[in-house]
Amino acid sequence: MNRSIARRLALMFALVALSVFTLVGTGLFVVLRTQLEHHLRESLDDRVQIARIIVYHAVTPEKWRMCREKLTDMTPHDGSTVYSVSSTDPYFHYGQPVEGTAVKNWPGGYARVKPAGGGQDMLTSTVTIPSYDARPPLQLQVAASYSPNIRTMRVFGSALAALSALGSLAVLLLSYSVTRLGLAPLTRLTRDASAVSPNNRSQRLNTASLPLELNDLANSFNGALERLDGAYGRLESFNADVAHELRTPVTILIGQTEVALTRNRSVDDLRHTLQSNLEEYERMRAIINDMLFLARADQGERATGLVEVSLAAEVAHTLEFLEIPLEEARVHATLRGDAQTRVNRSLFGRACTNLLMNAIQHCEPGAAISVTIARHDDQVRVAVANPGEPIEPGVLEHLFDRFYRAEVSRTNSRENHGLGLAIVKAIAEMHRGTVSAHSANGINTFSFSIAASQIDTALPSMRSATGNSAHVAAEATGYSSLVKGKSA
Repeated sequence: MNRSIARRLALMFALVALSVFTLVGTGLFVVLRTQLEHHLRESLDDRVQIARIIVYHAVTPEKWRMCREKLTDMTPHDGSTVYSVSSTDPYFHYGQPVEGTAVKNWPGGYARVKPAGGGQDMLTSTVTIPSYDARPPLQLQVAASYSPNIRTMRVFGSALAALSALGSLAVLLLSYSVTRLGLAPLTRLTRDASAVSPNNRSQRLNTASLPLELNDLANSFNGALERLDGAYGRLESFNADVAHELRTPVTILIGQTEVALTRNRSVDDLRHTLQSNLEEYERMRAIINDMLFLARADQGERATGLVEVSLAAEVAHTLEFLEIPLEEARVHATLRGDAQTRVNRSLFGRACTNLLMNAIQHCEPGAAISVTIARHDDQVRVAVANPGEPIEPGVLEHLFDRFYRAEVSRTNSRENHGLGLAIVKAIAEMHRGTVSAHSANGINTFSFSIAASQIDTALPSMRSATGNSAHVAAEATGYSSLVKGKSA
């Protein structure tokens, strides 16, 4: 069950207000009770002083009779104040002292007494009056009832509780309204976010009038939308490129098969048709394998099976493997530099093969290809340079994208489906490296780097990239087919 933020905030504000009201009310209640008791004690002191003066001068029977009358007149009918006098002489006696359980005693003869016969507690003060003439020593007790204090505290406590409840309710209602008003930008943000759809990917959240607390959230959401829009666009482009690349061999297969079926063919004609179809099947398989390899690389897989090797030896092995394509293109390659590091030999060889085949295909006969291995900080970079036409900066930044071709109409576009450099980039990233391309002074340089120190982790292995040398030479297949076609 989803809960409203406004209701939750309003409820929390109300609980906080109730807690504050309770603390303040408790403090006021304690202060008021203390003050009422203090005032009751002061009032009792005044009555004790008056009664003491009256009793002190009652030294004769006549004066004692008048004293008793005055004490009677001073005693309220509701019994809130009680006077009593006791002595060794029964004649000098007045009233009944308050007797019961002493709840609390204070210095100066004050005591809070719970009467034995029941009723409200009484605050008593007992003083001794010395003898005077014929009057013996007297014990004067004045008692005042706690009833007014108790009634006042009861009324005050009830009023305080009611006001606290009403105040908390008012805070609840007001805070709910204020919270809804304060969350209005969030509501508008939610409405704008709901309007984003695949058909309206360019829409972004308006952050101009948002409060500071929501501005970072909106900017983060807009950034996520930008990344999703870019990924969606690349996916659309990728799907279109895949369909285009697969449509060509499928169209060729259908066309050749239809031609073969138009009339009776000899065994040699059928063999030639099947051989041509087999080449197209190989091309489709290469496209599918490369797409699966890139898909696994996109999932964040790292290279495994790392071994300490000499990169110069690995590149030399790749150059030896590409000896025939180099001779047929009438170009030669040189190798400079070396470094020791841990790599997946199959993946490293595949990346070198792709870069060298790319250089071979864009070299004029008689040109020289230069392979350089150099270490820069914590990276080892392998660079393949070849002379060629200058490449525009806007093209350089896309050369490692999938299915990207700087020249769509070049003669060998049918044999190269535009995934070779993308695979180099994926292999570099699997070794925690990067790729780069430069074009200057008639020399085009394509390079990739790998981390100088690799850790062989237990991540899932790349089965399609750890096979035999046939996988390393996957990109060379197209070139070999092209050579065969020209020779034929």
